[in-house]
Amino acid sequence: MLQISDLHATVADKPILKGLSLTINAGEVHAIMGPNGAGKSTLGYTLGGRPGYEVTGGSAMLEGADLLEMEPHERAAAGLFLGFQYPVEIPGVSNLQFLREALNAQRKGRGEAPLSGGEFLKIAREKSALLKMDMEMLKRPVNVGFSGGEKKRAEMVQMGILDPKLAILDETDSGLDIDALRICGEGINAIMRRPDKAVLLITHYQRLLDYVKPDFVHVLAGGRIVKSGGPELAHELEERGYEAVEGAAA
Repeated sequence: MLQISDLHATVADKPILKGLSLTINAGEVHAIMGPNGAGKSTLGYTLGGRPGYEVTGGSAMLEGADLLEMEPHERAAAGLFLGFQYPVEIPGVSNLQFLREALNAQRKGRGEAPLSGGEFLKIAREKSALLKMDMEMLKRPVNVGFSGGEKKRAEMVQMGILDPKLAILDETDSGLDIDALRICGEGINAIMRRPDKAVLLITHYQRLLDYVKPDFVHVLAGGRIVKSGGPELAHELEERGYEAVEGAAA
């Protein structure tokens, strides 16, 4: 699904990613954990094609296609979804309008016919129900007046509607209370836990991984992955901290 090899990237001419390699197969959930400043969000933004994140070496392939040669909208049409730590507000644009335009733009990029209003609303209702979000919320401007938990749930609804092949979720658990964390975790499982999809979770903490069970956990430090393991590695990080694991891996 995703193959990253020796990836180097800079932000404002400062090297952040320094030779990161990672392979994610279809049907797998990978979690990346690490201290602040390790490069976790930079990895997500670089793969998503955010301006200002310059690749200086290495490669990233999505289902055999060169991800780094694509424009951001082409990456989305190819099946990449990037969930943000802080979802932005878009005043004056309703969630439903935004999501329908986004979905039909991706369908056009893949050479597919646009969905009618009725077809789209059927999908929107189904995905909203997964995240226990009232359809009335989707009639409001994108994220305007939403709580932190509502923003994250709305983003998971967006992921469900766009139906990506690979979801990169950057600290989806940030700002969530216990109930919202459970709902988002269950939503991720319902939408992405399939043999033809894959997930990369970027997080500081074990708590999201109690709901979205990873197949692999990686420690990112100093711009590269320094240790990989199974779900037990996340528990080790919670108990011992990043410094102990980084030291053992050095």
